[in-house]
Amino acid sequence: MQQSPNGVVDAPLIIAGREFSSRLILGTGKYRNSEDMLAAFEAASPGMITVALRRIDFDDPKSRSILEDVDWKRYTILPNTAGCQTADEAVRVARLARSMGLSDWIKLEVIPDAKYLLPDPIGTLEAAEILVNEGFTVMPYINADPVLAKRLQEVGTATVMPLASPIGSGQGIPDYRQIQIIIEQATVPVVVDAGIGAPSDAALAMEIGADACLVNTAIAKATNPAAMARAMRMGLDAGRLAYVAGRIPKLAYASASSPLEGVVR
Repeated sequence: MQQSPNGVVDAPLIIAGREFSSRLILGTGKYRNSEDMLAAFEAASPGMITVALRRIDFDDPKSRSILEDVDWKRYTILPNTAGCQTADEAVRVARLARSMGLSDWIKLEVIPDAKYLLPDPIGTLEAAEILVNEGFTVMPYINADPVLAKRLQEVGTATVMPLASPIGSGQGIPDYRQIQIIIEQATVPVVVDAGIGAPSDAALAMEIGADACLVNTAIAKATNPAAMARAMRMGLDAGRLAYVAGRIPKLAYASASSPLEGVVR
């Protein structure tokens, strides 16, 4: 158990038996340069950093430097299958990551939709079954679909990662009711992934009971990525603390903050 400075005791984030000190996961895409990226990592102290292998040209030193710039002893690297349009492609990239000795943990993305970048539920489930059977620790990116989330848990994924809104849109969480159902039914950690635009979005995700958040564009494209990374971490921590502390229920009517009993009239 972990105790906050306010004395609130919280269970740590545990995924597939591994404990993480932070519930924030950061991406490596869209940064203007490696200096901005590393400054953001330093400011946020993320639990994991995800890297898209499909977008790395291993014959190009500049592209390859994404892997070389990150301190592997300090951060847990999570390869992902971004850019894969089919289950077969995603499985092939995951196997590549393992063969390179990067990791047998994989963030699974199967996205055939070039305009809205929405994940393919059928392809994702197919790839997840194959990879779980091959011993991978699979963290699948999905729509906020409670039925699919349950099916993925049944085949043995380590998490489910429902989107808040489309990738890179910064729309935040316009409707979190489906995510709430996923959280209610979950037997594995729920990581809200994609669409987070501001620290308030990360706070909301944690307030409704998510276990972690993955953020990329909102930090990478900010005017000051390091400052936004720190703000995002603070928002996430505040939301988690509020969830553990227990918020008051929403009422349809007013409730006086000062009791009326004993009031001198």
